[in-house]
Amino acid sequence: MKQPYEIYMALRYLSAHGKSGFISFISLVSMSGIGLAVAVLIIVLSVMNGFERELQQRILSIMSHATVSGIDKPLDDWSALRERALSRTDVTAAAPYVDGQGLTMVGDRLSGVRVRGIEPDMEKEVSAIADLMQEGDLNVLQPGSFRVIIGRSLANELGVSVGDSMVLILAEGRVTPAGLMPRMRTLEVSGLFEVGMYEYDSGLIYVHLEDAARLFESDGQATGLRLTVDDIYLAGTVSEEFAVELGGGFYISDWSRQHSNFFRSIQITKSIMFIILSMVIAVAVFNIVSTLVMVVRDKKGDIAILQSFGATGKSILIVFATQGAVIGVLGTIFGLMFGVLFAIGLGDIVMFVERLFGIDVLSEEVYFISDLPTQVRLAEVLKIGGLAIFLTVLATLYPAISASRQPPVEALRHE
Repeated sequence: MKQPYEIYMALRYLSAHGKSGFISFISLVSMSGIGLAVAVLIIVLSVMNGFERELQQRILSIMSHATVSGIDKPLDDWSALRERALSRTDVTAAAPYVDGQGLTMVGDRLSGVRVRGIEPDMEKEVSAIADLMQEGDLNVLQPGSFRVIIGRSLANELGVSVGDSMVLILAEGRVTPAGLMPRMRTLEVSGLFEVGMYEYDSGLIYVHLEDAARLFESDGQATGLRLTVDDIYLAGTVSEEFAVELGGGFYISDWSRQHSNFFRSIQITKSIMFIILSMVIAVAVFNIVSTLVMVVRDKKGDIAILQSFGATGKSILIVFATQGAVIGVLGTIFGLMFGVLFAIGLGDIVMFVERLFGIDVLSEEVYFISDLPTQVRLAEVLKIGGLAIFLTVLATLYPAISASRQPPVEALRHE
């Protein structure tokens, strides 16, 4: 027996057989309960992390990291402003855009859209729209062609395909002798893109920058600049510094600000789920309390004998505290390993279940993704493991202290 006798006694009680085998079984159940609770918490948070990452990637594939635009008027000289933006070390790309609202019409089908005028070659540097093309190519947008690239969902709503025409009705009207008349322009559908998010696939269309400038009468100038920065989490700071550098008088925004509700709701949901599932760990920890209480009652004679041989209350406390801690630590390790491995392979497991039973766990018609993304974050895994071990150690205190205060005379009298 090389280790201290307190640890030896604790491990011996855990692996007891015969009459005390039931105690070992209860310990195994407690260990499994903690492990499953830890695993469930890791899996749930990993799935939510995966959705958050997928949402972020899809938003950034169509949006720029940050924008700098004029207030109620176009930029005076977007080419010069673009050069100044590119001269910054924290800006990797910049592209002009013209932004406006309109209404598309095909026959009796109508749909409100956001019109975005772009320079195709520059736009490829600040977004992934060129990679999201399903039909056609971004380079079909040429000055004066009045061609348009639309999302697949919008194409389905309007019943159009590549080569068809659609009418764009602009929000700004034109005063005529007959009164205020809406301005309209026929556009040729020359390409389809698909982001995988209904907001963009049904409500965003692309035309060439010069065509958009004519439609919205911006005197050939861009509405603003779209920026790509080194660190996406500093996009707001970079755009603010750039606007100050230009002397102010600009409206700035970034990807996180425009979709703050999405990410805020995810963070709130994650916090709520963490608290709720932490209660599951706490419930599993109560099994350790009941197990140790049973062990203390069963080992009253052993405790009395140890005390008669000179064992101190501290030694008795260490015996039972170690037993509970071992249950908690082993259960936590099992839960961490199982949870991480299951979370990593969850996507493949879902695909297997879908093929096996012929069902769609995540239907593309309901959700904006068809697979189940997961992302395991080391910081969260360590946080969950630390919480489980802390609760386990806390749960051992009452039974261990109770055992250390057992009067040896009363115990030996009934032996």
